[in-house]
Amino acid sequence: MKLGVLTGGGDCPGLNPAIRGVVMRALDYDDEVIGFKEGWAGILKEDTVPLKLEDVEEIIGKGGTILGSSRTNPYKKDKDTGKDRVAEVVAMFKKVGLDALIGIGGDDTLGVASRLYIQQGLPCVGVPKTMDNDLFCTDFTFGFDTSVTLAVDAVERLRDTAKSHKRAMVLEVMGRHAGWVALYTAIAGGADWVLLPEQNEGIEKELEEMAAHLQEAKKRGKRYAIIVVSEGVELPKGNKDEEELDEFGHMLLKERGIADAIAEFINDKTGWDTRTAVIGHMQRGGPPTLFDRMLGTRVGAKAVDLVHEKKFGQMAALVGNEIVGVDLKEAVGKQKVVTEDWIKFAKIFFK
Repeated sequence: MKLGVLTGGGDCPGLNPAIRGVVMRALDYDDEVIGFKEGWAGILKEDTVPLKLEDVEEIIGKGGTILGSSRTNPYKKDKDTGKDRVAEVVAMFKKVGLDALIGIGGDDTLGVASRLYIQQGLPCVGVPKTMDNDLFCTDFTFGFDTSVTLAVDAVERLRDTAKSHKRAMVLEVMGRHAGWVALYTAIAGGADWVLLPEQNEGIEKELEEMAAHLQEAKKRGKRYAIIVVSEGVELPKGNKDEEELDEFGHMLLKERGIADAIAEFINDKTGWDTRTAVIGHMQRGGPPTLFDRMLGTRVGAKAVDLVHEKKFGQMAALVGNEIVGVDLKEAVGKQKVVTEDWIKFAKIFFK
């Protein structure tokens, strides 16, 4: 069989292990594997590269993706020519002679794969990737463990300087609609508070509760505070209408300055000298952790098995400790967000 593979959306550690898993398992079936460069853009441009053993055998410990990535959305017409890019994908699929396509990505990339299977009948299989850990139908996605590990290390470093100067430190981490990165970072890093996108509807009350808690901590003699905030938190006076959108309609969050706004609020309410740190894209880079290497490898290999079992329209998912096929449409149909039980659990440790 001739298999295509692509990586779309934001990069994260674990993509290269997943690519390696695909190629290694494909070799067992004597399949030919070609990679499309820069996500769905690679199919539109027929920008391909053969993937052989020598291309992948040493990439398991490398961050990023050897195929490159983009946020190209084939279901959005070309802004310059007005062409139907879905028709181009279908035509290119046939021209290249693919028997199946393995899409590695988050809800956007996999959403395209699901629609191509359902609406155009293309044999597609998904591999879940997102450092936000917000994909439904899978317990974890690779990229998450590495990003949180890096964020917890940042908390530890910020704690040292916060204690030295008697300051409050606000760490902003990634997480557009789901606060899993912030939640795990706060709990594992021993933070004093966490703010999540899931709390946006009641954010004013949450901010007041945070301020009261920090004041009490200060009264009992604590010399510093660490607050973790997700980039997806929306403040009451925020203006979303002016923010730039990507091809999938998502706001680009780089200019929002959530950490600075939270720091100003803390300073006003508590008098604590407050500073900020934004870990940003550092969370996306670097070698994947053991967990992400193993998870990426396992789901990549499973995707090839799904192809040979003709289970198209499925995604390789971690359920418990097993890698199984789940319905791709269901997986991208809704987001896995932090539940109220998790928020209550985190607050056990805010003393």
